[in-house]
Amino acid sequence: MNIQPLGDRVLVEPLKEGETTKGGIIIPDTAKEKPQQGKVIAVGTGKLDDSGNKIPFNVKKGDTVLMPKYGGTEVKIDGKEYQIMREEDILGVIS
Repeated sequence: MNIQPLGDRVLVEPLKEGETTKGGIIIPDTAKEKPQQGKVIAVGTGKLDDSGNKIPFNVKKGDTVLMPKYGGTEVKIDGKEYQIMREEDILGVIS
């Protein structure tokens, strides 16, 4: 896959949550919550400040991030689901 987000956008692959609970109950797809964690796949070209200088990203490719449940734009590429969102919409980096 060769996708380059533009501007201050980030391509994130949501991490899938388990299919069963700790008690062994199987959760159907319709009852699952949207994942709030994801892995950064690619970062954009960067945001420019008022002087025209690029502002460096706080996240990098490979980071695991917290993202809002309903933020970003969902896209499907080669059968896999991704989200494209602005870097400012990312809630935090998980170390």
